[in-house]
Amino acid sequence: MQNTLKDLLSVGVDAATAISAPSRMPLSYEGLRALVGTTLSSLNALGVGRNDRVAIVLDNGPEMAACYMACASGTTSAPLNPAYRADEFEFYLSDLHAKALIVERGNTSPAVEVAHRLGVRVVDLAVPAGAPAGSFILASRDGGAGSPAASGGYSQAADVGMVLHTSGTTSRPKIVPLSVANLCASAANIRDTLNFTAEDIGLNIMPLFHIHGLIAGVLAPLSAGSQVFCTPGFNALKFFAWMDEAKPTWYTAVPTMHQAIVARAKGNAEIIRRNPLRFLRSSSSSMPPQVMKELEEIFGAPLIEAYGMTEATHQMASNPLPPKSRKPGTVGLPAGPEIAIMDQDGSLLGPDKTGEIVISGANVTAGYENNPKANEEGYLNGWFRTGDQGVMDADGYLSITGRLKEIINRGGEKVSPREVDEIIMDHPAVAQVVCFGMPHPKLGEEVAAVVVFKEGATATERELQDFVARRAADYKVPKKILFMDEIPKGATGKLQRIGLAQKVGLG
Repeated sequence: MQNTLKDLLSVGVDAATAISAPSRMPLSYEGLRALVGTTLSSLNALGVGRNDRVAIVLDNGPEMAACYMACASGTTSAPLNPAYRADEFEFYLSDLHAKALIVERGNTSPAVEVAHRLGVRVVDLAVPAGAPAGSFILASRDGGAGSPAASGGYSQAADVGMVLHTSGTTSRPKIVPLSVANLCASAANIRDTLNFTAEDIGLNIMPLFHIHGLIAGVLAPLSAGSQVFCTPGFNALKFFAWMDEAKPTWYTAVPTMHQAIVARAKGNAEIIRRNPLRFLRSSSSSMPPQVMKELEEIFGAPLIEAYGMTEATHQMASNPLPPKSRKPGTVGLPAGPEIAIMDQDGSLLGPDKTGEIVISGANVTAGYENNPKANEEGYLNGWFRTGDQGVMDADGYLSITGRLKEIINRGGEKVSPREVDEIIMDHPAVAQVVCFGMPHPKLGEEVAAVVVFKEGATATERELQDFVARRAADYKVPKKILFMDEIPKGATGKLQRIGLAQKVGLG
């Protein structure tokens, strides 16, 4: 049983490859374990230890994977999207009470200026020339040493290994603390679902500031002593060349990535034939059954669809590997936590009854940080409420039938409509705004907004889009903005984001 990340990393054979990357020497398990140890010593010397928050702003690749592993092993890792703007970094670094920020040496991310302003120590990550994939050294940007950490070394099971924010619809984003035990439990759940062995090689194309990429892409395979081939991020034009170099046995992606791969597969049939996959995996948003069928025909391998969320340290349910049956259109069987369907009164429902999906298990967060209201609403009778509506059939396969929460799921990127509302409301011409998800054929949902102007004021759609783009990541910018005299309201006079797309003709 792996209860700490030190235990988890001890499985890999010394000489076996842990981390590899395009055109780089691989890093062995022995090398990765040594790197984690020296990284923790460096951080401890700078006064950063167990349960101290370390924000990581690095591009996708082997160094991000290795740095995440090291930080999660002895501090509280807080990976952040490098595409964030200054306002977003200000919010996250303040909210996290970050003690340090790790960036690549010479990086001019707005996070650096924000960190200086907030008094957060900036730590530079540098890659020595010719070093294996994932290897790096750390040095404080200001050169100061600081007092050694009060509690250094490796984290214990109850320590917090990672914090991520989950988007809130009607409130500020919530902090999800995930203990080292949560991380280890989830890695084991995914490892067991997918039968990972030391012979497996995963081609990682997922962003490493998301729970999907971090847990399914990195932590779970490392827990089996297998290899993670870290790309610089998804690129449909390079995917098949990477496949030829990595010789992977599997990869995990969101449906939009799978669709882009399908579009380029015909011209790369020989590479697919040379590198047979054991399976493909999809998670983060629902996979159209037509695309699933096409992928399975192209790769001659099963596509395993899974269901996850941050609060569950990623995986909750998954379709099983053959010879067990996969049911397209479902997210499979419980794959780690216990799953039930609950009615509005908190009673558990039987097969084929629709209600809220609730979960309980070792991979589920103990609660949101400093948010008693969210915890009161999020837990009931020992179950965590996912906010998703679903139904379980007599065989135990789960289908998601709707979204109780109003988060916009843009191809796996979660957008809080309230956050975008608040930005648009700062525009001098805007009196009222409501953001919502509108259907999109490839992404599932796209961000849209209805705006009411102040009397005598006006602005164009492009002006408002540019206004949002200056303060938020590109995926949060509304692709469609409608101008109306008043915002459509529900029967009780409340603003209702769900169903608004249909109401205003964007359904």
